[in-house]
Amino acid sequence: MPAQREGHEGTPQQWLKYAQDDLAIAELVLRQEEPACAIAAFHAQQAAEKALKGFLVHRGVTFPYTHSISALREIAQPHASWVDGLAGADRLTLYAATTRYPGIALYVGLDDARQAVDLAAAVLVEVCRALEQDGMDLEDVRR
Repeated sequence: MPAQREGHEGTPQQWLKYAQDDLAIAELVLRQEEPACAIAAFHAQQAAEKALKGFLVHRGVTFPYTHSISALREIAQPHASWVDGLAGADRLTLYAATTRYPGIALYVGLDDARQAVDLAAAVLVEVCRALEQDGMDLEDVRR
């Protein structure tokens, strides 16, 4: 059975706002006295995923239902060579499911969570830069 189509629902700005919100939650979690590092890593992954999907929506590129950062980068690559520089963010995919369910839960330490947040922030910065270069106004998306 082929992957479910996620396609073009929402606007690029909506995707980026959701990405910003996920990144903000990840950062907030890490500021806690006893941070839930797995939750921070999960939201970091979500931020990167939604940012890349926002770029694809902007370019009119249909994409499958996926949490894979590498798959989204591969789909975006013909439209944006800058995604090659984000290969490090592929490791975020690991946090999409393994941080949320007992029995498959992955241990995420504080350094891992901080790195995940940094990677997601880098993806968001690059996506916003690309969209602004395409003439998109992201004023309403900025925090």
